[in-house]
Amino acid sequence: MSLEAALRTGLQNLNLCLADDQVAAILTYQGLMTKWNKVYNLTAIRDEQDMLHSHLLDSLAVVKPLTQYLNDLQGGAAHRVLDVGSGAGLPGVILAICLPDIDVTCVDAVGKKAAFIQQTALGLTLSNLKAVHARVETLTGGQWDVVCSRAFASLGDFTAWSKAALKPGGVWMAMKGKHPTDELAALGTDVQMFHVEQLSVPGLKADRCLVWLRPTVAESAG
Repeated sequence: MSLEAALRTGLQNLNLCLADDQVAAILTYQGLMTKWNKVYNLTAIRDEQDMLHSHLLDSLAVVKPLTQYLNDLQGGAAHRVLDVGSGAGLPGVILAICLPDIDVTCVDAVGKKAAFIQQTALGLTLSNLKAVHARVETLTGGQWDVVCSRAFASLGDFTAWSKAALKPGGVWMAMKGKHPTDELAALGTDVQMFHVEQLSVPGLKADRCLVWLRPTVAESAG
């Protein structure tokens, strides 16, 4: 099966309806990842079909849950999503392609990975995508509605390092494998998990879940 056919089948299984130019952008993105991977070692996965299922469809599986969350938010300004430890741009680049009305920022501490994402944004003319070469702890000022990560760190470290990036009322969206029972139990009282949903990734025989968290709101005295 061709990559395009496999991608379109996966999109059907995820109940995602994308325009032809979005499908083309995803395939071009994978091509760029394969090309740059030879020099920059963006991912250990080299096989194109494996990359499609393990990286692209895995990231596409969170598009609908994120869309549903953002649709429930109030406010007319474009919603902002921060992808922490983005690596090759997963899921940030996919989110920017599928959701052109949101602003996506990918941050990574490795300069060559941030450079790849920035080049991808230019090559695909994704005006809603930008890359930042920095440690997430340096991003302050509460600018983002959703801070997400994929295979980045423990929930405790992820939330602690990125807390200053969240807007008031913002949430974390963490992509995980198996249900992270131990990580959730280790969270401090300043972070509250409010939803965990199982994800089914087409062609991927592995556990996947999405963990939603928010800062705990201190009860006012009296």
